[in-house]
Amino acid sequence: MSARAPRNRATGRRPPARRRPRGPGRRRQHAEDRLIGLLIAAVLGVGLVVVVVNWLLAHWWILAVVAVLAVSAGGAWLYQKQQRARWEAVRAHGLRYGLAQLDALHHARFEDAVRDLMHRDGCRDAVRVGGGGDLGADVKATDPYGRRWVIQCKHRRDGLGGSAVGTPDLQVLNGTARQVHGADVAVIVTNGRVTAPAVAFADQQRLHVVDRHILGAWASGSRPLWELLRAVPPPRRPTALS
Repeated sequence: MSARAPRNRATGRRPPARRRPRGPGRRRQHAEDRLIGLLIAAVLGVGLVVVVVNWLLAHWWILAVVAVLAVSAGGAWLYQKQQRARWEAVRAHGLRYGLAQLDALHHARFEDAVRDLMHRDGCRDAVRVGGGGDLGADVKATDPYGRRWVIQCKHRRDGLGGSAVGTPDLQVLNGTARQVHGADVAVIVTNGRVTAPAVAFADQQRLHVVDRHILGAWASGSRPLWELLRAVPPPRRPTALS
């Protein structure tokens, strides 16, 4: 029998028994168990690798087929990507329209043509947004100088014989291009005529008018639109072109 600790005379209670400190044996056992687990996992991993390698060596032709298919698929994807890039470059740099072509377009396709011309000139984000509720913007684009363009398109099937673009059309553009769409350059493009009062209003409000004459020069040539217009705002940021 083990001797019990004497009671405290004042309280009549025995002092709490002291806990024996854990010896290093248990910690060593845990470390050995972890090491054994790691060794078993390593042996199993090596064994799995050996089995897979032996299987592949016995069925080498599968590797050959997979390699051929992978190379063929990668080559086809790369070829198609290069062809698309070449076609886009040729199309963008060589895009031309005659006025007769533009006259024959549906008004929605006319907006597409204006978008494509802006893209040709280096506006990589050019997008057609025309439609119901467009708030005076048919095409939006950012030119290589950082300027934001908002373009309203007015297509006339009869060209010069159609109704002229008047001041009310310019007033719509003036009311939304900068305030709503954040335009640096607000433009109205038509394949028809523009009234003299509309031109005067555009000058007063710092709007730009692309009439049939300017449109013909822009669509049939390689000069960007900002080189054909007067008083275009200066670049927002320096570029290699500035």
